[in-house]
Amino acid sequence: MRVLIVDDEKNIRRSLALALESDGHAVECASNGALALAELRAKSFDAVLLDLRLGQESGLDVLEETLRISPRTAVVMVTAYSSVETAVEAMRRGAFDYLAKPCTPDQVRHVLARIEQTRKLERRVAELESRLVTDGPESEQTSQSPAMQKVLEVAFKAADSEATVLLLGESGTGKSLLARAMHQRSPRRGGAFVTVSCPSLSRELLESDLFGHVKGAFTGAHADTQGKIAAADGGTLFLDEIGELPMEIQAKLLRLLQEREYERVGETKSRRANVRVISATNRDLTKAVAEGKFREDLYYRLNVISLRLPPLRERLDDLENIALSHLRFFAGHSGKKVQGIAPEALTAMRQYAWPGNLRELRNVIERAVIFCPGEELAAADLSDTIHTASEIRLGGNHTLEEIEQEHIRRLVANTKTLDEAATTLGIDPATLYRKRKKL
Repeated sequence: MRVLIVDDEKNIRRSLALALESDGHAVECASNGALALAELRAKSFDAVLLDLRLGQESGLDVLEETLRISPRTAVVMVTAYSSVETAVEAMRRGAFDYLAKPCTPDQVRHVLARIEQTRKLERRVAELESRLVTDGPESEQTSQSPAMQKVLEVAFKAADSEATVLLLGESGTGKSLLARAMHQRSPRRGGAFVTVSCPSLSRELLESDLFGHVKGAFTGAHADTQGKIAAADGGTLFLDEIGELPMEIQAKLLRLLQEREYERVGETKSRRANVRVISATNRDLTKAVAEGKFREDLYYRLNVISLRLPPLRERLDDLENIALSHLRFFAGHSGKKVQGIAPEALTAMRQYAWPGNLRELRNVIERAVIFCPGEELAAADLSDTIHTASEIRLGGNHTLEEIEQEHIRRLVANTKTLDEAATTLGIDPATLYRKRKKL
């Protein structure tokens, strides 16, 4: 762990530093509040051992400024002037724990071990939360497709940097999987990977989920909440579908990217966060900027490095390997003995356009494994949508009505609303609704 010792007594600083360094901790020391705060602004620390009295300074004041600069740092107050009142006040202001002088190295080791365990649990919770919507096999992040190989090459080079990355592509192309892979290959891999789904909540709830809030900030705010930014401190913050971020929150996100500062809802003091931001969208952000729906300055902040993920229909060389990976995963979880995919099933899948991309493929394989009676997934185990689509080909022996129906089916599957699909087709939603009833 990275530990900062703040004490005005040289001997105490020296003895504590020696004890902690012998345990493998990286230790810095400061003799007063100003030097301590300068260290905190320049470096990241996991824990601070802070004397309550620093000459004429109050350690409680330094505590508040420490938590403003680095909210995720655990501060342990250390003092010879032990009392219940000072302990309660220190904890009320955000201290992690309280030690009375003289404290032994074992006491300090014990509290640091608790801090480390708490941080591990927080990171684990953040990781589990971000995995809830993407439960499936681990992505292998290899490809036989030249287009995808180029994306992976650039992505993994960018992973070592602190630059913001914007991932572009249709819904379901694996943007969140690539963001996680970049985090795991980055210097921040020891920190949390925290996902924020921008379209999933109302503006008010999204703002609270992202920045946190203080007790009483709004109806139902019964306790302080730290927010996803604080949870991602030292790690990576993944903003999924950033194009749906409300304008009111875009300004606050811009401040975080520019100054590494933010404020919780209902709070006036600024907090600092050391996060790397990766965002993703299936929208055309340049069009959104031109229409005044997305801030131009935020777009350029997010778009330092941009990568466009190809849809599954443009990387069919990878389809079999991805399908088999999902098959093994779902067969193992369901206790089925399905081991392979029949050639005719693979042919049907290759002929399908996959409007939902990797997400749709995952769902198709999961369903097929459930209904598969044998050890090999057959074409009959696939959904009717894939069978119908595999038979329709431009230039083939099909009627215009059959081609129209298949085109509508694929377009509706690849758009969020009927209005959006109707606009693309150049017809009104009522006409589209009538045509869909015939499908």
